[in-house]
Amino acid sequence: MIDKNLRQALTEVRPLPIVFTVDDLECMPEGDNRYEVIGGKLFVSRAPHLDHQRIVSNFIFQFRLYLTENPIGEIVTTPGVIFGPNDAVIPDLVFATNETIKKSVAGDDQRFEGKFIAAPDLLVEILSYGKKDIERDRVYKRELYGSYGVREYWVADGLFNTIEVYRLEDDGQQLVKRFDLHETIETPLLPDFSLRLADIFRF
Repeated sequence: MIDKNLRQALTEVRPLPIVFTVDDLECMPEGDNRYEVIGGKLFVSRAPHLDHQRIVSNFIFQFRLYLTENPIGEIVTTPGVIFGPNDAVIPDLVFATNETIKKSVAGDDQRFEGKFIAAPDLLVEILSYGKKDIERDRVYKRELYGSYGVREYWVADGLFNTIEVYRLEDDGQQLVKRFDLHETIETPLLPDFSLRLADIFRF
């Protein structure tokens, strides 16, 4: 004989977990919020703080100084990156070589025209300080980028003036080093490039 409580548990109707897709993003209300889907989970973030945008501007300036002399690719802000039906994000910054852009950005005759539909070379996120925002950037996005073959992932922390550099290994994105304000970053993705953190965290 089945226990009364067990019978109720087996027969009651329960809502299934909601799994969001790229298509759901098109139905989200327009405004200042940024909507992303990672593994079918919806992430919503608000318009960034002014200091956040200053850091973005400093990154753009330093990268463009290099790319003007070495036109091997492009650095852009907040492009759509659609890895799959349940994985679509809007990174703060994306660097991609010219070759990567040709093969990874959807063309005029494709769905998601003008968006990345495969991994860029380097993604940069500037941390916001809500608990969910930090978890999204340090955990969910790092795992996502590793699983889809992003070669490097940088996490810039404007509170402590550090940049964590993760590099793709056989088992995903692994921390190379956490760089401090007095240090300089070099990367095999950009020959002869060096980035002083003091040039990024100055307002």
